[in-house]
Amino acid sequence: LQNVRIDPSSISFNMWKDIPFPFYFSVHFFEVLNPKQVLKGEKPVVIQRGPYVYREHRYKTNITFHDNDTVSYLEYRNLFFQPDMSNGTEEDYIVVPNVLLTGAAVMMEKLPNGLKYFLSKILAGLKQEAFMNRTVGEIMWGYEDSLIDTINAFIPGLIPFKGKFGLFVEFNNSNSGLFTVNTGMKNISQVHMVDSWNGLKKVNYWRSSGCNMINGTAGEMWPPFMSPTSLEFYSPDACRSMTLVYEQSRKFKGMPTYRFVAPKTLFANGTDYPPNEGFCPCLQSGIQNVSTCRLNAPLFISHPHFYDADPSLVSAVEGLHPNKDQHALFLDVHPMTGIPMHCSIKLQLNLYIREVSGIDQTGKIKPVVLPLLWFAESGSIDGSVLKQFHTNLVLLPLVLDYLQYIFFGLSVLLIISAAGLMVTNK
Repeated sequence: LQNVRIDPSSISFNMWKDIPFPFYFSVHFFEVLNPKQVLKGEKPVVIQRGPYVYREHRYKTNITFHDNDTVSYLEYRNLFFQPDMSNGTEEDYIVVPNVLLTGAAVMMEKLPNGLKYFLSKILAGLKQEAFMNRTVGEIMWGYEDSLIDTINAFIPGLIPFKGKFGLFVEFNNSNSGLFTVNTGMKNISQVHMVDSWNGLKKVNYWRSSGCNMINGTAGEMWPPFMSPTSLEFYSPDACRSMTLVYEQSRKFKGMPTYRFVAPKTLFANGTDYPPNEGFCPCLQSGIQNVSTCRLNAPLFISHPHFYDADPSLVSAVEGLHPNKDQHALFLDVHPMTGIPMHCSIKLQLNLYIREVSGIDQTGKIKPVVLPLLWFAESGSIDGSVLKQFHTNLVLLPLVLDYLQYIFFGLSVLLIISAAGLMVTNK
């Protein structure tokens, strides 16, 4: 119990403060092979590119302990490209939707027709098209685009940022918000449970109090003595709390673990699973609308390749091949300590695109949820950390277990010997 509390003297503290084993962030892009045909109303055809793999270094700063058995911290992420683990380089060119243009087009749909016509002509002058051919590095970490300045000039507030635009431009060398969690010093069953995030007890992205609740831990560790039921964590990237369910008991390099996976209801729509109604407006089950926490852009998250989603999402895009082994997320946790031994958290980012009347650049695009990319954050305990855990959590209990039987056997022998002596004396 002492060694799983958030306390500088505990064994797990340094692991909590600075993850001491390799952790990787890998990205697969979906390249659109027929952009001209999509503009004419044909089905998109995509091919998966990658993975582009980054070594992820996570560390905590501003660690502040409070009198109410909580601790606050900022956790930063630094990503370093790993060419030897990647299938390609950051200089690879990939044809993807122009997220700025197609996203802004959907957001501009309700503007007066005259203004949309005027904006369409400006977009033509800027040579903006619905699909673009850019490098992996530009798509991820940002590129200069005159469209940003134009939108800010004519429709202030539509996109609340300036400068470079990239899907992960604010991901690297940044923190995931100020977490305040329970230390477990007074109540071990509450260790790592989130008390607040950025000072909030709940978020305001969604339409129901249940969906806005910040539940569980920060997704790094859980309270000890876990039961094979479920676990919860709050994900700033997904803007919500998520619940994983127990699948089976396993072993990871000799360590007993519980495997937790995503239930089919995780991204279900409100019709199929009423508690998710607060995340709507929804489309098909298997994708979640995150526009309210992503600048109101028509973005959705899902499992990779629309795994476990409505089959219509897969059939609407050619080139998707969902399967459990490659696309299901999992978390293997040591039940005694609540510490993850092995994990792979996978999510897909999707863009809802369609024709917008008055915006010529959207052509005759039929409404479709088009996958942009999917990513996985994965890692496993290894090296000296695994050795230390194996010694303390497997070998020592095993030795103590054997000693228990040895001492029991010796006790039996002593009792028998004592009884024999008593009979002899009589």
